Amino acid sequence: MSKYRWIYTTWPDAGLAGAAGHTLVQEGLCACVNILPGMTSVYRWQGAVETANEAVMILKTSSEKAPAVIDRLVALHPYDEPCAVGLDIDAAASAPGFLTWMGAALSAGA
Repeated sequence: MSKYRWIYTTWPDAGLAGAAGHTLVQEGLCACVNILPGMTSVYRWQGAVETANEAVMILKTSSEKAPAVIDRLVALHPYDEPCAVGLDIDAAASAPGFLTWMGAALSAGA
């Protein structure tokens, strides 16, 4: 497992995602949050195929903090079953300065 994680999640709109992202960074759980508005999702929910406009949020955190990030994200999220998928950040594929910044940002918010 990598030292750092991305957490991918979707939100009903960019405003709600932004408010949650601000909270997660303010609480020191994430170094950075990216919000991508204007995504269309097609999914099955309660037996029917649904289509919805959503916003994507990508959270950058440490592997150590990832479980707390997901717990907090679920608590802040309006969906019954929010998507919160963690992905390792491959240190070999990322600029070392960026990972140093992430570590410092996560330590400062602790």
